[in-house]
Amino acid sequence: MDRAPAQASSLAGGRVLPVRTELAELLKLSGPVVISRLGIMAMGLSDAIVVGRYSAVQLGYHALGWAPSAVAVTMAIGLLSGVQVMTARAIGEGRRNETGAVLRRGLGYALWVGLGSAALLVLLGPPFLHAIGLEKSLADGATRALLVFALSLPGYTISVSAASWLEGLSRPGPFAWAMWVANAINLGLDLLLVPGTFGLPALGAVGGACATTGARSFLAVAMLTYIAFMPEARALGVFTKPPRDRAAEADQRRIGFGAGASNFFEVAAFSSMNIIAGWIGGLAVAAWAIVLNVAAIVFMVPLGLATGAAVRVGRAYGAREPRGVVRAALVAFGVISLFGVAVGLVIWPNAALISSAYTKNPETLAIAIPALIVSCLMYLPDCLQVVTAQSLRARGDVWVPTGTHLTSYIVVMAPLAWFLAIPRHMGVLGIAWAVVIASLISAVLLLGRFWMLSRRD
Repeated sequence: MDRAPAQASSLAGGRVLPVRTELAELLKLSGPVVISRLGIMAMGLSDAIVVGRYSAVQLGYHALGWAPSAVAVTMAIGLLSGVQVMTARAIGEGRRNETGAVLRRGLGYALWVGLGSAALLVLLGPPFLHAIGLEKSLADGATRALLVFALSLPGYTISVSAASWLEGLSRPGPFAWAMWVANAINLGLDLLLVPGTFGLPALGAVGGACATTGARSFLAVAMLTYIAFMPEARALGVFTKPPRDRAAEADQRRIGFGAGASNFFEVAAFSSMNIIAGWIGGLAVAAWAIVLNVAAIVFMVPLGLATGAAVRVGRAYGAREPRGVVRAALVAFGVISLFGVAVGLVIWPNAALISSAYTKNPETLAIAIPALIVSCLMYLPDCLQVVTAQSLRARGDVWVPTGTHLTSYIVVMAPLAWFLAIPRHMGVLGIAWAVVIASLISAVLLLGRFWMLSRRD
């Protein structure tokens, strides 16, 4: 076993255990990140449950309205991932006072990304929903929700940029707390607006979208306020206008472009699953929304762990420690593999109970339950692929993960889901099998890439 320097903090029997040290650091950083990522999905979960219990039809509107906005949201998160990686690298290189420059670049970029994404959704979203073969009533209902979701994007991208900077500093706790306060605001607005309480009109799916917009706006204000009042804000360079550094700007954008493209391919492919379900029928959309929402909640754990892995790998990469890069990544791979297996074993026997929390409609449940069971096979490879991709980006390998996601989710998953669901008449179950196969392909390709680079180093 490798031995860490004498100043390492984790000791057992007089010997330094670097793996144990790395595991402790990973969990210490990832824990609050996972909590905040779960808070992101809890917001969507509360929307789905409140809207679904109000009306299965409105849940279909909500799911289809959310799908295009989810592409924009996830792509924006990827575009801003350079904030986190560049901050971690600066810390690893001993340039802590320059991290404020990373934040300032990130916030300006975030504002443009948010405004641009909102404009594109407003202009292109409604025609898209009406051009993909949905029933007119389904497309009309989804469009109303989509337009409100678009309004939430500028606030959300600003909060993501601020949170990524704090996570790069290994201070993920404030965003976790703010996210759960935002969840309370979102749930209150859901209960008020979706069914129409205190004499207000019942807004259904639009009410859920309004709640999300309000909560995300609060989140942006909360994060900017916290950073402004940090005692070390000035020492970190938050209030100092940095000199123009085109190389750093380009590197930060390059990391974001690779991650943003990967996220776009993956989420666009998953959103196309909603469209395929829509071709089957309204109940199929509602059933797939249940399966996808559960998977998205599970996905927040590997997404949070991927953040911790990226920070640990990024710091080792910035400090020019190849063995530290490999050790940090392998520890993260082991932890997330255990989680992927465990969560599948928990959800599998409880699929009926979980599905019934979303809706009491027996026809919807008859479709959702078997598809949720099949989706349990996806969790292990899906968890592995997201952590591996982020670890590769943190060590400077930006575009290969993007190509892998293009291959797995666009080239393989989208046409396979259509083929199994419609020509093979497997319905939502066919969509679930396509997702399992694509996730397995992605995990194998990315792990192979990491192994190859590690051998080279």
